[in-house]
Amino acid sequence: MAKQKNAISPTRDEDYPEWYQQVVRAADLAENTPVRGCMVIKPWGYGIWENIRDALDGMFKKTGHKNAYFPLFIPKSFLQREAEHVDGFAKECAVVTHSRLEADEDGILQPAGELDEPLIVRPTSETIIGELFARWVQSYRDLPLADQSMGQCGPLGNAPSSFFTYRRIFVARRAYCTCHS
Repeated sequence: MAKQKNAISPTRDEDYPEWYQQVVRAADLAENTPVRGCMVIKPWGYGIWENIRDALDGMFKKTGHKNAYFPLFIPKSFLQREAEHVDGFAKECAVVTHSRLEADEDGILQPAGELDEPLIVRPTSETIIGELFARWVQSYRDLPLADQSMGQCGPLGNAPSSFFTYRRIFVARRAYCTCHS
């Protein structure tokens, strides 16, 4: 008997990661961008993401969590607080050192407005979340505090080009609960 011909090769059983990438391409869910390791999620793919996001949002809200959106940037000094935790990926963090671009005498854009302290692209940093929770919780009466956040993360590096699994830019969702016992 002849082997069954599939629209996508390899099959899921033969090579799941490659099969998954082929499905994403064939379904036109995402495509690569000029920024290495980054993708654009196209309307069909984004629709799927919205359904996932909304289902997760409902699950979190049933547990009493409320939505919050934390900053994309943290001061470099905050990253230093996470020194032990970030040791494995600190070299892959993007650093913002200037606040604007200005054209030089040849019309070439150059960084200008150096920041007093560099900023790290780190939207899931527990240091910024802890800093803010410390402001919000002044007494046991402020507890429990249950927040969940969603944001784009941007670790850099030589990430393999694969859709949705590990990219330079990905969407992260985290839930935090601070309780009083």
